[in-house]
Amino acid sequence: MSSLRTSLAQYQLRAGEFWNARTEQERKLLGIGGAVVGLALFYVLLVDPALSGRAKLNKELPELRQQAAELQALAVEAAALNGQPSAPPAPMSRESINTGLQARGLTAQSVTVTGEYAKLDFKGVAFAGLVTWLDAMRRENQLTVQETTVTAQSAAGVVDAAVTLHQSGVAR
Repeated sequence: MSSLRTSLAQYQLRAGEFWNARTEQERKLLGIGGAVVGLALFYVLLVDPALSGRAKLNKELPELRQQAAELQALAVEAAALNGQPSAPPAPMSRESINTGLQARGLTAQSVTVTGEYAKLDFKGVAFAGLVTWLDAMRRENQLTVQETTVTAQSAAGVVDAAVTLHQSGVAR
């Protein structure tokens, strides 16, 4: 701490000597120059950023208000849609099940549809394809797996399966 005070005292002494070595006209000129430099720094560092930032915000404010209004409109629409029940899926049929199977490259040995239930038997199908198809049927047709039996085959990823599906909440 004392070395800092010593350094400051030395700088102050040198500045005093420099100032005293100047004539009255030089002192006046240096004082005015220092004031101009100080005002320029004050303006550049404090005033100009505040003014330009304010102008930028004033320019962006209408766009931000428009975006806020759009978000509020979307929120109102989402709240209105949240209160409405979703459209029920079409009733499950043998044709819709076979179409879904064919779309994913699967074939069932037998498909039996009775009311809200369907029983399917698979022989030698890819397990990943079967699970993907079941997930798609769950999302698209609100089907749930009521019962399933899966037996692995000697080839990797190939299974025999018996699946019973149930569809509830269907428009009749």
